[in-house]
Amino acid sequence: MLRNLLRQIRPPRNPLPGQVPSGEVMSLRDRFRALTNLPRFLKMVWEISPGMMLASMLLRLAAGAIPLAMLYVGKLIIDEVILQAGLWPDVALDQVWIYLGIEFGLAVTSDGINRLTALLDGLMGDQFANVTSVRMMQHAGSLDLTQFEDSDFYDKMARARRQTLSRTILLSQLLSQVQDLISMLFLAGGLAAYNPWLILLLAVAVIPAFLGESHFNERSYSLVHGLTPERRELDYLRYTGASDETAKEIKMFGLAGFLSERFKALSDRYYEANRTVAVRRAAWGAVFAGVGSVGYYGAYVMIVLETVAGALTIGDLTFLAGSFNRMRSLLDSFLNRFSRVAEQALYLKDFFDFFDIEPQIKRPDAPLPFPSRIVDGFRFENVGFRYHNSQVWAVRNVSFHLRAGEKLALVGENGAGKTTLVKLLARLYDPDEGRILLEGRDLRDYDPGELRREIGVIFQDFVRFQMTAGLNIAVGRIDEREDDPRVRRAAAMSLADEVVENLPDKYEQMIGRRFANGVDLSGGQWQKIALGRAYMRDASVLILDEPTAALDARAEHDVFVRFSQLTRDKTAVLISHRFSTVRMADRILVLDRGRVREVGSHEELLKLGGRYAELFELQARGYR
Repeated sequence: MLRNLLRQIRPPRNPLPGQVPSGEVMSLRDRFRALTNLPRFLKMVWEISPGMMLASMLLRLAAGAIPLAMLYVGKLIIDEVILQAGLWPDVALDQVWIYLGIEFGLAVTSDGINRLTALLDGLMGDQFANVTSVRMMQHAGSLDLTQFEDSDFYDKMARARRQTLSRTILLSQLLSQVQDLISMLFLAGGLAAYNPWLILLLAVAVIPAFLGESHFNERSYSLVHGLTPERRELDYLRYTGASDETAKEIKMFGLAGFLSERFKALSDRYYEANRTVAVRRAAWGAVFAGVGSVGYYGAYVMIVLETVAGALTIGDLTFLAGSFNRMRSLLDSFLNRFSRVAEQALYLKDFFDFFDIEPQIKRPDAPLPFPSRIVDGFRFENVGFRYHNSQVWAVRNVSFHLRAGEKLALVGENGAGKTTLVKLLARLYDPDEGRILLEGRDLRDYDPGELRREIGVIFQDFVRFQMTAGLNIAVGRIDEREDDPRVRRAAAMSLADEVVENLPDKYEQMIGRRFANGVDLSGGQWQKIALGRAYMRDASVLILDEPTAALDARAEHDVFVRFSQLTRDKTAVLISHRFSTVRMADRILVLDRGRVREVGSHEELLKLGGRYAELFELQARGYR
């Protein structure tokens, strides 16, 4: 744990505090280019909620015309009141009451439409977040294991994960833009009918502020995008510093101060960079707001002068002043929201970039069916493989034959390539050199999904799912999770039934401490649960990677007696450092620095007096 912790905590990198970090600053052209992501986004929304999307658009079309209608009705009311001024009570105000009734109806309609659109936006946003979260998990499950070992991939996935929920905000912003645009078109028509110069003054009032906001949104995007690795590290440090999984070692090694200081250093750098952008944004925003006020009051002066000259009525004055003020407010909101939409569209690119990542290990167009019965087995022919960004070969020039029905043990020191070989066998990776054959055909000719369904693997670092005991076993063949007899049979095979029977709620007991009423297990108990997954799978090939590392001697012996019985007609690969276990295999393959050093049975390798005999003697000496 400590070694992994220290490996993941890097020293601080450039930029220095106060500088905008790495990541290109987006120009206005880039922001408009980012809007090309919106059609794909809207298409996704439409596919998820076509009925609600259509209803929302129709409602917003109606809502967009209401502001102009209300302002014009207000003008008619004022002109009618002025016309009838001084004549009360000798004159009936029937026309005024009609206008007031119309305005009241428009106000009630507007409120109802706004509530309906807000409801639809919320429902569509929830649906979109749920569906895209599912798609993200499904897409992540389709990608290659080697991609998960790339830090750049993790940055993309982290950004995409954050965007899944925030896209609901973008949806609401986009639909609000449409509604405001409709309103502005109606209002612009009304202003232009009286005086086209008002439109020009309106542009002077709003556009400078818009350009300023766009510039600082670009800087904010650059800040967030460039610091993605640091944000991931902050999340990691926050979790590591306060987690039940790390509490023991943090206390024992006194790491609390180190972790908190590292977190403070990173968070301070992020704060300093963000503060610089925020202060400049506030200062320039005040300047641009002043320019906007000059344009607005210049238009107001023009309207007042024309009213005093008799060119406009008092109703016209209120209509134009109201329209200009509403238009300015809408345009300011529209342009500022456009800036946010463009910013969100930049993040949307991160969202789609993740979905555009393609796995390299794919199902061939015409895959071979997995053999109903393995006759020849698997053959490794000069196989070589290197992990991503590594110059060192994990395995190289590896050739051996895993015969059908054979129990093959892999032996070697840590880093010798044992786990890499079984990952290649399960086609979690493809070799960089050579090939692996099944029944004489390249593994690439088979459907990787079908191949993996016929291979049961339990790795040493198996996942401790925070689920019920029954589900923890059933994940070995999750589509059979409702088959209770099969789950219980798998538990009995792995000796996990003894563990489950001692739990308060048996197979329905939540295990792990993350959720309420969860019960944690010891390492050995967890290992029996994990072994149950391998038996639940009932696969043609069984691979156990250090399957008894956390078991005591008696439990280990019982597990392997059963293992020998249950895999009598199956092909099995066993990785273990315990030679009492290894000697039960039909053949033993000894690996050293990624190459095959020796192959043979336990007795043959002892007679050979090579590497295996040396390791066996070292371990045996510890028991004497």
